[in-house]
Amino acid sequence: MERQLTIDPGDDPDGDRHDAGRGGESRGESRDDPRAAIETVFRLESPRVIAAVARVVRDVGIAEELAQDALVAALERWPRDGVPDNPGAWLTATARHRAVDLVRRRETYARKLAEIGRDLETSVPFEEPADPDAIDDDLLRLVFTACHPVLSAEARTALTLRLLGGLTTAEIARAFLVPEPTVAQRIVRAKRTLAQRNVAFEVPHGPDREARLGSVLDVIYLIFNEGYAATAGDDWLRPALCEDALRLARQLSALMPKEPEVHGLTALLEFQASRTAARTAPDGTPVLLEHQNRRRWNRMLIARGVTALARAEATTTGAPGPYVLQATIAACHAHAYTYEETDWRTIATLYDLLAARTPSPVVELNRAVAVSMTRGPAAALELVDALAADPALRGYHLLPSVRGDLLLRLGRTAQARAEFERAAALTGNERERQLLLRRAARAGSRPADLRPDGRSALSARPRPG
Repeated sequence: MERQLTIDPGDDPDGDRHDAGRGGESRGESRDDPRAAIETVFRLESPRVIAAVARVVRDVGIAEELAQDALVAALERWPRDGVPDNPGAWLTATARHRAVDLVRRRETYARKLAEIGRDLETSVPFEEPADPDAIDDDLLRLVFTACHPVLSAEARTALTLRLLGGLTTAEIARAFLVPEPTVAQRIVRAKRTLAQRNVAFEVPHGPDREARLGSVLDVIYLIFNEGYAATAGDDWLRPALCEDALRLARQLSALMPKEPEVHGLTALLEFQASRTAARTAPDGTPVLLEHQNRRRWNRMLIARGVTALARAEATTTGAPGPYVLQATIAACHAHAYTYEETDWRTIATLYDLLAARTPSPVVELNRAVAVSMTRGPAAALELVDALAADPALRGYHLLPSVRGDLLLRLGRTAQARAEFERAAALTGNERERQLLLRRAARAGSRPADLRPDGRSALSARPRPG
């Protein structure tokens, strides 16, 4: 694995966004500017508003529309009447009242009214959530609904960012470098699929829970990874996506405190995010792990990662899950104040466990990286060559990148150069392509650096298996 950072002036140690790139102000500032308050509340409160309404109407698409209606009402009323003391509760109450009216008014919702009817007829309208735990239950239902396996991975990601991340369609499209209409279609189709399949707005229980939770965690990790090392475009990092994923992971940890894999994912993202400031040069050029200035690693995020990992270990019964293992690997890097102090033997052992727990060619590739640091590049090259024919790695640029590094360390510079060039041709990210081409040029212009300790900068990093 690879990742970590420091608190620079202006850094938010909690990882939450204030102004950077997507707007938003503090709640204190919002009181003087109702329109800014609405934007802030939308970012912070819309997941809870949508979740509370979805419990009434049993349809996330309709719930989002009603939440938007509440925001429009706020835009009309707050400039005149002032921002309420609890804007989130105001929006939730307004949206729920409209949901109740809709259920009562439209004949097409008669069946749903019968299911929840008496509760709605006798309930007292509220201005603030009386039971914060109930709101959290609603939010948890929304998480599992947005990440339901009946949806494609792309649809789950887009819907999660829209409903739980508060992002607009345009922001999601920019983040993933896809046309805005494409994202809009994914979201519309996802909502339609959930409605047509009558997906229950609930938290799964029993055997289904573990499988469904894995889907939720994978979506959050996918969002983070796209921000951590973008698959395409001119920028290697997209920090806003990392922040969104980290925020979602923290929310999920608070909602599911007894799930070790949730804490494991949160710990992993805390450790990885802590390296952000050190992972690129001022001009945006990628900086590999060996050359990163570790004084720029964010020690606050590392401490949060340690805490989350401790929670994961405290709640684990039996063998640790894949996210807990990956977080433990990331912790090994975080605890090394210099590259030379890295405990590669422990990392290699952890990769052995991860490979046994979740067999995957990507995990095996990363295990080979760790093996190269403990048993040398020749032993690792045998493992990498055994993966070359795996169809899952066809077109995966990190395979020739790792192979090129191992060949370089063995003094086979011509072959190393060819592998780096092949990796450069496969990657869709321009910054990474330039890095690989520079490595190819250096491999062709001078002998390999054959160091007896086997240390070398490696471009591979763990990804979900």
